[in-house]
Amino acid sequence: MNHWTKLSIEYANQRSYLDDLFQVYPTIPEGIRDIDGGLWKGIEKAFAKRDNVALFENILKLDLFPIKDSYVAYLKRDKEALKRNPATVARLCGRLYEMGLDEIYSRSSEPKETNRQIGPLFKRWLKKKSLGIEPVKLDEFLKAKGNAVLDASYAEMIAFAK
Repeated sequence: MNHWTKLSIEYANQRSYLDDLFQVYPTIPEGIRDIDGGLWKGIEKAFAKRDNVALFENILKLDLFPIKDSYVAYLKRDKEALKRNPATVARLCGRLYEMGLDEIYSRSSEPKETNRQIGPLFKRWLKKKSLGIEPVKLDEFLKAKGNAVLDASYAEMIAFAK
């Protein structure tokens, strides 16, 4: 077994593992997401008229789509796909109509899941010199004689690792 994997497993089996992990990733649920009042009025109007395309276009503008469906991401990226795929839009809107406006609002305003918040938390923890070392930029990192922590964008870190 890889040395670092073995050390990680041993550390995870310690009693304080989750307490220690919380210092790095303080995943605290955020408050509900705000929904723009004007946008919500457009959703209500399209919902009342049963205008699938207008309803879908407006709901796609929300930060969080109220139903989980693998086709939503495609429709979000390609707005013209709404018109080319009326059966898919009708299927998804059917689910929205079944939910009703209250449930659509409730699901669309849910806080970010804690697992979606952790990305920047590790870098923030490192910048607090939690390891006793201040992260440094790539040029300084390459010159380091001892231990060093790289302070770079994710793309820069990937390029360095490769």
